[in-house]
Amino acid sequence: MKTHDLFTKPSAEGRDFSSILREVQEFISAEYSSLIAQGGEESKAQVKRYVLKYLQDHRLAVIGMSSDELVDALYTEMAEFGFLTKYIYGSGVEEIDVNSWCDIEIQYSGGLTEKLKEHFESPEHAVAMIRRMLHISGTVLDNSNPVVTGHLSKNIRIAAMKSPVVDEDVGVAASIRIVNPQSMQKADFVSGGTATDDMLDFLSLCLRYGISICVAGATSSGKTTVAGWLLTTIPDNKRVFTIESGSREVDLVREKNGQVVNSVVHTLTRDSENERQCITQISLLDISLRFNPDLVFVGEMRGAEANAAQEAARTGVAVLTTIHSNSCEATYRRMVSLCKRAVDMSDQTLMDYVTEAYPIVVFCKQLENKKRRLMEITECEILPDGTRRYNTLYRYVIDENHMDGDKTVISGHHEAICNPSRSLQKRLVENGMPSEKLAQFVEAEAVAV
Repeated sequence: MKTHDLFTKPSAEGRDFSSILREVQEFISAEYSSLIAQGGEESKAQVKRYVLKYLQDHRLAVIGMSSDELVDALYTEMAEFGFLTKYIYGSGVEEIDVNSWCDIEIQYSGGLTEKLKEHFESPEHAVAMIRRMLHISGTVLDNSNPVVTGHLSKNIRIAAMKSPVVDEDVGVAASIRIVNPQSMQKADFVSGGTATDDMLDFLSLCLRYGISICVAGATSSGKTTVAGWLLTTIPDNKRVFTIESGSREVDLVREKNGQVVNSVVHTLTRDSENERQCITQISLLDISLRFNPDLVFVGEMRGAEANAAQEAARTGVAVLTTIHSNSCEATYRRMVSLCKRAVDMSDQTLMDYVTEAYPIVVFCKQLENKKRRLMEITECEILPDGTRRYNTLYRYVIDENHMDGDKTVISGHHEAICNPSRSLQKRLVENGMPSEKLAQFVEAEAVAV
């Protein structure tokens, strides 16, 4: 019997799972709450022993479950996150979407979306479980705060809503994002059709040699995964300063024989009701330049920090960031609108700034078949007279898109459209890129020197 059956099929003889859970939970909370709070494998084993003894002493069982299975199920409900635990910490899971207490979907990294047969016991059970998750980050979900964001760990983000924002009978709606960009290797992107070797090598070398990059796309387009992988390609001798909002999604510190071999400073923003105690992306961008970085990573630009980021990029520091946008060219317009939240400047002036700051924009997209593709890599070339020209360097071309029953079938290929501009080539060479490396991406013309 699966866990979800326990919530819907009471035992014909004896007790159903939910009533046993309530009884055992009351006992453990009264006698051993500090042991659960302590955490760790040793305390987990102790709690399980106490649960097993209670079950044996009171002759409690659920049909279809062994005593060990019942103990495990009770423990995950009391101390972990119930049936969601195996998905939260399982491999290949990118997102858990709780649409209601009885409607939960799992999105896997390969693009598969699965409706779970498992679900919460009730709307109240769903709210209680999400509250437990949010408690880890000190976030409270209640009637005065019905829409909140929090995190379980540095790479697991939670956004949740309860009534009155959602209906009472829904219980809770939540999105649990599991971000682990470093689990992806270059070969994974290539074999999965996300990008080609040349595209990834080009982006990696641009970043290494001081060219700022903005990775754009909608939610779940894969932009954070691409940005995270790019960060792993930075050589150990480059100093990296990362700025993330609320929770950390990248872990770039490398160790060898117990010693750190690269140079990384990881930072996080902090919200506070006291404005003086707030630490924003803007304040971290300001301080980052005092740490003499070769590269600054801004987790995501969503507001006025876009202006501080473009200013940092125009000082000569390479900046890697992500942004929500629907195309490469639209990315620059989006940046302008965000910058205007910080400064009162004309659109044209800000457009000149952001196109100078980010010569390269990468646009990612999740297609109808849930496959992720780098749809385009664009360079904004600044011509001698100061005008801008958008050059598409690489593009994903869709060859076929049709329905096969209820399945969407999409096939396509990536094309190299044009060479990097002469000015970008020159800048890369001046920043130390060997000419033979650059020659890999330049066809039918001499490499600028």
